[in-house]
Amino acid sequence: MKLLIAGIALFLIVETNARWINFPIEAIQGGHDMWRAYSDMREANTIGADKYFHARGNADAASRGEGGKWAAEVISNGREWVQEKMGHGAEDSAADQRANEHGRNGGDPNVFRPAGLPPCSSESHED
Repeated sequence: MKLLIAGIALFLIVETNARWINFPIEAIQGGHDMWRAYSDMREANTIGADKYFHARGNADAASRGEGGKWAAEVISNGREWVQEKMGHGAEDSAADQRANEHGRNGGDPNVFRPAGLPPCSSESHED
């Protein structure tokens, strides 16, 4: 019985530590996803497409796990804070944050995709 309890305790300790090891890896990958969405947005240069890229970057990052979701939230909030300090409108920032949260919470980014936005070269990525 003691051996069984010790085995369960060891399993729980190892499993908990494995999550902490994955977190920074997921965060780095999520940061990369956010950068890719930003780069694609710049490349597309399509009026009205920014909400789609906000949602897509957050969705891609969050799909990595808790670390990716954390990275997406930090990057999104930081970006909106900087834009607020630069004098961009609060209404646009609130709309960006809605798109960010939509993507981070598993929503389909395509609901924000404007008509006429061509597919980007990295949209079919498989990491």
